[in-house]
Amino acid sequence: MSEKEMAGEISDRLVARFRRYVAVTSQSDAAVADVPSTAGQWDMARLLEGELRALGLADIALDEHAVLTARLPATVEGAPRLGFCAHMDTVDVGLSPEIHPQLLRYEGKDLCLNAERDIWLRAAEHPELARHVGEEIIFGDGTSVLGADNKAAVTTVMELLAALVREKPAHGEIFVAFVPDEEIGLRGSKLLKLERFPVDFAYTIDSCEVGEFVYETFNAAQVTLSIAGVTAHPMSAKGVLVNPVLVAADFIGRFDPSDTPECTEGREGYCWVNHIAAGPAEAVVKMSLRDFAAAGLARRKALVAAAVKATQEAFPRARLALKIEDAYGNIADALGNDRRCVDLLERAFAALGIAPDVIAMRGGTDGSALSARGVPTPNYFTGGLNFHSRFECLPVPSFVQAYRLSERLVALAAGRTA
Repeated sequence: MSEKEMAGEISDRLVARFRRYVAVTSQSDAAVADVPSTAGQWDMARLLEGELRALGLADIALDEHAVLTARLPATVEGAPRLGFCAHMDTVDVGLSPEIHPQLLRYEGKDLCLNAERDIWLRAAEHPELARHVGEEIIFGDGTSVLGADNKAAVTTVMELLAALVREKPAHGEIFVAFVPDEEIGLRGSKLLKLERFPVDFAYTIDSCEVGEFVYETFNAAQVTLSIAGVTAHPMSAKGVLVNPVLVAADFIGRFDPSDTPECTEGREGYCWVNHIAAGPAEAVVKMSLRDFAAAGLARRKALVAAAVKATQEAFPRARLALKIEDAYGNIADALGNDRRCVDLLERAFAALGIAPDVIAMRGGTDGSALSARGVPTPNYFTGGLNFHSRFECLPVPSFVQAYRLSERLVALAAGRTA
């Protein structure tokens, strides 16, 4: 079989498997405290569990949180134990949870995604697609995200396992973990029992354009400030009423308005007020703190604490309760002197002739949570574009490259060059 025929066969298998997975509705729900937050993630986990059993993997376990793990025994001794982690949920950005994929050829012109609803992808608004002219691309129908984040990764990992079982090349021990609720705080990876994932290092496949290579992410913390005011009828409110809406406004006003996501880039962190619920009796303000440096995150926590103290002094009869919780850490901080995971990824990129675009990721992945727990877990590209958008898409040649890179990681870890 020629290289072109092989690539065509791989792309057909990837597209078919991806369609099967996005047909399972598995959007997560931040308003639900349970893990998983939605029943659809159970459906996804059980589908994958059945497929893993059909492949004959060992130590398959699906726990009470829909965290699914399995092991592919080694065929060669001495290779590092590799892990792959992918999340099963799709993000809720106010679009439909139902995904309707379509395979379209992009010709560099405006593209109608949904004639009935008159939803168009405008070429001028999407210059990121210019390098994919003439390619087949998987789009949604404009009513939802596509779900390449992260079902492209689920597809890649499952197709890789199927190929390893079918073709039996030399490989080390491989562990896989499919986790829920990544999009709402990396909840699943935080609950992953590491005794079921005893790897030397792992990878997530949760970045975008071909070449993206991530081993540095934000350090993150979440802030919740609860404010209890004092209610009174307006006709007798003087000297009595304490309005929690104004207390919240005072607190928010103590932060630099340019130190926010919309005003920062690159390696700059931020303090982001992203939720407020307020009424006559109480208010709740939520913030996200982000910084690439651990010391920078500590400084931001101190800023929040100082702002709460100042607001409390300005409104002494209000009751303020502050909670700050760490959300995830910077992958780079977990690497220490053991850079095998990064070195192996660099070798795989080089072997395939892919120029690495090493980025400090302005966010976090399941790898951020796993790295903080002692499992170094860098991240690389799915090939998808425009995550968290109705215009999310997955160029098929890029999808194939993500698969090829995963395949090459396994080969190089086992001492194979192909």
